[in-house]
Amino acid sequence: MILRRLVLSATSNSNLTRTQPLSVSATRLLSSSPDRHTPSGYDAKLARLTHKDWLAPNEVLKIFETVKDPTFLIPAYRHYSKRKDYQPTEPLYALLINKLGHAKMFDEIEHLVKALTLEEKRCRFSEGFFYSLMKVYGNSAGRINKAIEILFSMPEFGCWPSAKSFNFILNLLVKAKLFDEIREIFVSAPKLGVEIDGCCLNILIKGLCESGNLGAALHLLDEFPKLKSRPNVMTFSPLLRGFCNKGEFEEAFRLLERMEKEGIEPDAITFNILISGLRRKGRVEEGVEVMERMKVRGCQPNSGTYQEVLYGLLDKKRNLEAGEMMWKMVSWGMRPSFLSYKKMVLGLCETKDAAEVDWVLKQMVSHGFVPKTGMWWKVVGCVVVKNKDSQEVLDRIIDRQETSG
Repeated sequence: MILRRLVLSATSNSNLTRTQPLSVSATRLLSSSPDRHTPSGYDAKLARLTHKDWLAPNEVLKIFETVKDPTFLIPAYRHYSKRKDYQPTEPLYALLINKLGHAKMFDEIEHLVKALTLEEKRCRFSEGFFYSLMKVYGNSAGRINKAIEILFSMPEFGCWPSAKSFNFILNLLVKAKLFDEIREIFVSAPKLGVEIDGCCLNILIKGLCESGNLGAALHLLDEFPKLKSRPNVMTFSPLLRGFCNKGEFEEAFRLLERMEKEGIEPDAITFNILISGLRRKGRVEEGVEVMERMKVRGCQPNSGTYQEVLYGLLDKKRNLEAGEMMWKMVSWGMRPSFLSYKKMVLGLCETKDAAEVDWVLKQMVSHGFVPKTGMWWKVVGCVVVKNKDSQEVLDRIIDRQETSG
């Protein structure tokens, strides 16, 4: 009903009556769209729309497919809708919306959708069409409310949403951190004829974790058997991250044990969440133990794993171990981050290890990173400064250089 109200409002302003043909109403409605994109003339490839030859729907589709300038689309569609052989089809609407979406002409899409509503009796639309439209509104246009309106308007077109469309909207709300709206959408599932599935529960758990409601997220784990579904790694990852962020590592490790008991194999991302959480709380040694544990379980650490361990070693100024880890990463074809190189260089400069500094700088440059001025001053200080007083003077010069830069 939401789209219908929008259409009735627009048509009442255009002095339309119910006795007019639907295509004429749609044409009038399209003619009220913004003129800021309207070109002075049509593309030459659209000339066939002015001919009197009868055009089949597939021929019309080919004509619009060749249009490169999106500003021609709405004027051309207006012209086509006035022809006697005008026939609205899902492929044509999908093509127009896709092209307008890529051109970020979202206001024009609004008017096209209103015209589409007036054509509902002449054209059938599939869920795939509405799903693509919701993606344009939600991902490209950032108009989440419009995407929600489309979801609830689908039954008016005789098309009921599946869990795929429903879950897309839920995930959209989680990404936008619109946690209050999630419950309102979730309780509407029966009204829309949607059966809740495991994917839906995963999205809800992620949303609850990100909103800080870990207790409610844990309770949702008990809902999986009721749906004859099983949780997976994606179910547990946001829970682990939530408990690690709060420093509740005992609960996090209990979840890891639960995963193993339920036959869910933790992947590298799962272990990386734990290692990162431990590192941020200064528990570096435990993070190293987790890395060794994942190896024993047959889960191969990835570059993210080694990077987190490297950060931990650098934070604790364990330069020798950090250097060994960095050497391993480089020899295995991995690329340490700019921040880890920076921390390594500054740490070695403090211990006046010029030889190691030289190696790290060479690796840094070979990976495409450019040391900044402040770092070069530290390197110079490591190599040429011989006493404490001179080092303090150099530090003051560096501070001024970085402040002005």
